[in-house]
Amino acid sequence: MSSVEVNGGKVVYEILGESGDLIALTPGGRFSKEIPGLRPLAEALAAGGYRVLMWDRPNCGASDVQFYGQSESHMRAETLHKLVTGLGFDRCILAGGSGGARDSMLTTMLYPELVEKLVVWNIVGGIYGTFVLGSYYIVPSILAVRGTGMDGVIKVPEWRERIEENPDNEKRFLDLDSDQFLKLMLRWLNAFVSKPGQTIPGVDDEMFDRIQVPTLIIRGGENDMDHPKRTSLEVSCLIKGSKLIDPPWPEDAWERASEARARGEVKHFNMFDTWVQAAPAILKFLKS
Repeated sequence: MSSVEVNGGKVVYEILGESGDLIALTPGGRFSKEIPGLRPLAEALAAGGYRVLMWDRPNCGASDVQFYGQSESHMRAETLHKLVTGLGFDRCILAGGSGGARDSMLTTMLYPELVEKLVVWNIVGGIYGTFVLGSYYIVPSILAVRGTGMDGVIKVPEWRERIEENPDNEKRFLDLDSDQFLKLMLRWLNAFVSKPGQTIPGVDDEMFDRIQVPTLIIRGGENDMDHPKRTSLEVSCLIKGSKLIDPPWPEDAWERASEARARGEVKHFNMFDTWVQAAPAILKFLKS
């Protein structure tokens, strides 16, 4: 397991492939690079002649937890830029799904000189999608820190997992000032409040003018409430010259995977299992 220090925190990463342009591949949520479904896609892209960077973002997997920035995605964008350039790459291709799509788009907006091409799918948007993200990823920490300070925060199940994967994270949490942590969490929560002029959470639509690289958008499924079809269509309008394609997986893939998981029919996180099906379309786009 390789790691580098970025902004005072350890970032864990892995590079697949021996040669070729670099693709920085980012999953969604606060999932690690080992989340089921991501590696098969990475391997397929590497087999297509690329090097693929898989990384644990801050607050994901075995990397150190970190808390700063306008939003969590802004923090991740800064980290990805410093990770890629710190590894000696001047340019790369960004690819990501769900939260990883937002991170990739924001990185392209903030660091356009870094990015050669952009590929995104499962873009989160809409009132329901953003409301769920804020309530799931931010509100538990706010309730915990307001109740019992940082001692309560380290008992939040998600943060317990980060500590189990990286024991150094416990001290990193406890060293934080509880008032400053609460202030930051409220700022991060605000990014997930739906606002006019923000098609994706926490990012003003005018920022899309900064994306001027060839961009592939795999649109959301017909009835996917977490990654609405409407949002991907709006993003395609905001990124001039972007290419929009239908999903290579069934229109209802996300819903069916959610149902199977809820019924206990699968023993692993299965929401990204279909992502490998995008490899042919991504490779075709990158080589065009």
